[in-house]
Amino acid sequence: MTGAALLFLLLPVFAVFLKVSPGELVSALGSGAARDAIKVTAETIAVAMVLILGFGTPTAYWISTRRGGLRDLVVTLVELPLVLPPAVAGVGLLVAFGRAGLLGGTFDALGVDIAFTKVAVVLAVTFVASPFYVRTAIASFEAVDTTLPAAARTLGAGNGRVFFRVMLPLARGGLGAGAALAFARGLGEFGATIMFAGSLQGVTQTLSLAIYEQFDLDFTVALAISALLIVISALVLLSVKLLTRWHSGSGSLTPFAASSRQPS
Repeated sequence: MTGAALLFLLLPVFAVFLKVSPGELVSALGSGAARDAIKVTAETIAVAMVLILGFGTPTAYWISTRRGGLRDLVVTLVELPLVLPPAVAGVGLLVAFGRAGLLGGTFDALGVDIAFTKVAVVLAVTFVASPFYVRTAIASFEAVDTTLPAAARTLGAGNGRVFFRVMLPLARGGLGAGAALAFARGLGEFGATIMFAGSLQGVTQTLSLAIYEQFDLDFTVALAISALLIVISALVLLSVKLLTRWHSGSGSLTPFAASSRQPS
């Protein structure tokens, strides 16, 4: 039974590489559609990760210092994009930031159009991927021994100094693992992006969207992009395991173990 289960899980992955030769896969990645999708994906996910880390880290730290009903409510709101159907996320972003959306009039007055642009891709990726980072970051901060920041405060360190000099260094392994998970989720984002940003080659067409389009146009290109995403995803998963093991070996709980011990 175990062998059958492993075969079922691994066969679709290996089939992507066995369908055509490695040389054909590499050659197909040089096509215009693949190059444009790689460029758009790299640009948008880089900006999205800056936003996720920049806003998600202090948010996670603030949540980790709270207890009770307020914390439960905030964590629930943070985790909501994890369970939302991608189409719902895309529609929500469209009616919030689109031209006819809640904030559309404000952006229109400023001469800014968000929907169906690279900005829309960045917002879609940030929306669906940020919970993976924030939830892991919360668990990482909660896993830090509370006596350490308390000792720093007794020595005269302010909240900002405690955060940057104590909490961030001690939680860095878990934060890195969370960032890797968010990156992987953002890399594979499809549903919210196509609803909110469309699939315009060279503008909003990411790698996942390019696979969908090339499925009918050039199946070899679709296979090549799929193979690339499989390799990147495998490397991300490996990095998460290494970071989690390193974090555990440093004497702290892994973010996943800490998450299981904390109320959500």
